Amino acid sequence: MEWLTHSQTGFRQAARYLLGMRLAIILTLLVAVAVAETTVSLAHRAESLLLCLLYGVLATLGWLWFSRRPPASALTVSLTLAGDLILIGFWLYLTGGYTNPLVSLLLLPIAVAIILVPGRQGIVLTLSGILAYTALVIWHTPAIEHEHHGGDLAQLHLVGMWVTFALTAAILLLVVGTLARQLRAQQSQLGLFRETRLRDEQIIALGLSAASVAHRLGTPLNTMTLLLDEMQSTTSVQKDPHLQEDLTMMQQQLSLCSGHLQQLTQAAVEARTARLEILPVGAWLDRLRESATLLWPAGPIRWAGHWPDAHVAVDATLDQAVLNLLANALTASPQWVGVQCRRSGETRLEVIVEDHGDGLQSAFAGAPGEDIVDSRNGLGVGLFLSNATIQRLDGHLRARVGDQGTTMVIDLPVSDQRATGVTEHDR
Repeated sequence: MEWLTHSQTGFRQAARYLLGMRLAIILTLLVAVAVAETTVSLAHRAESLLLCLLYGVLATLGWLWFSRRPPASALTVSLTLAGDLILIGFWLYLTGGYTNPLVSLLLLPIAVAIILVPGRQGIVLTLSGILAYTALVIWHTPAIEHEHHGGDLAQLHLVGMWVTFALTAAILLLVVGTLARQLRAQQSQLGLFRETRLRDEQIIALGLSAASVAHRLGTPLNTMTLLLDEMQSTTSVQKDPHLQEDLTMMQQQLSLCSGHLQQLTQAAVEARTARLEILPVGAWLDRLRESATLLWPAGPIRWAGHWPDAHVAVDATLDQAVLNLLANALTASPQWVGVQCRRSGETRLEVIVEDHGDGLQSAFAGAPGEDIVDSRNGLGVGLFLSNATIQRLDGHLRARVGDQGTTMVIDLPVSDQRATGVTEHDR
């Protein structure tokens, strides 16, 4: 496998646009020679044609080099653009120097240099272009051997200036404009990658904190369990039914806390192996309904009775993400929460959680969970983690806030696989 740096990838993508620019320049030079010969006889016609041929060969070799073995340094690109200035300048030297209407072609390598190479090298190439133009003012050979009868050199020069301007503008639009758009797209991708990396770092920090807290809670829970057993075995407690009932309730709550810690440990192991299950949507939502019933026995959650006939890739972290959203909805709307699911296309699926609460803040609407926020009930971290989990599985989380409450939409991809126990690598 060939490993390329970001710059090498950019140079490889720019190779065909550089070739297109150079071929357009060569074609312009050849057409200029042909048109000029209809009015005047050029003194160095053969040399200018041979120079165009040499320029074409070098342009092709440069394209092969950049596309197959792109240079690792921008200095090499600057040197090739300097070669363009030299070849164009030498052709202009043979065809009239600064009086040639095609002298504006010297701007094209400079414009490309501003896009592709660092600022200092671009300044050097700009100064080189100015020096080339100055040299053409001072030194140039006679371009015309003799004028044909009825030739109008002034009119030919003006037409040549117009054609040069139009061609230069078109080449700048096609070559420089395309390179600039690619550069902006790459910068946008880098920005998205940077944001994703920062978000993942926050998730790792939260995971480490949770693991540390879970580890430290194990010892006090075990100690409290032992103390409860000793208290229940005493005679005074056995004679007091109310105290016995309270201790039994405490023991149930301690068992529940221990069970949650074990679930946290199991979820961490499953997340480490990145194991996914391919389940029917109905089976997955029934599992979520069972978990929600155990967590909130009296919770007013209304589950839709009909589920789409599709399969989805899920894991324990996705289940927890949906449960976090249900917890948020129940906190905001203790009277009613609704859950439904529907297809949003051939390859997408939407799980919708609705409530009749006051709704999220306006800052969350549309793109919730992008940042950790302060919340009096601690729901900001849960929303952040839920959003990160859904995005990791190629999904999206959207929010709609209205007068009736908040609607959270979980958009997930539909899986074509039918087997369970599929790993992330297999996908």
